Amino acid sequence: MEIPKGHYVFGTVKVGERGQIVIPKEARQVFDIKAGDTLIVLGDEKWGIAVTKADVLEKYAVDLFKKIAEEKSDENQ
Repeated sequence: MEIPKGHYVFGTVKVGERGQIVIPKEARQVFDIKAGDTLIVLGDEKWGIAVTKADVLEKYAVDLFKKIAEEKSDENQ
C-alpha cells in the first residue's frame, strides 16, 4: 500500500520515564520543528494523540473566535 503524497509514517518512539518522547528527525525537518517551538497536543479517545505546531492552529482559532463573535452579534440584533 502506497502512502499518499503529503502523508507520513515516521516510525515509532518510546515514552521515557518522565513522559517525554523524541520527535524523529525527519518529522522535525518536514514540519520545520525546532528547539523551543510550542506544540499543541490534541487527543481523541477513539483515534489517539496528535501533535502539531501551535502556529498552525492559531489562524484557525482566530477565525473561529471571529465567527463566534459575529454570530453572537447577529443574535443580539
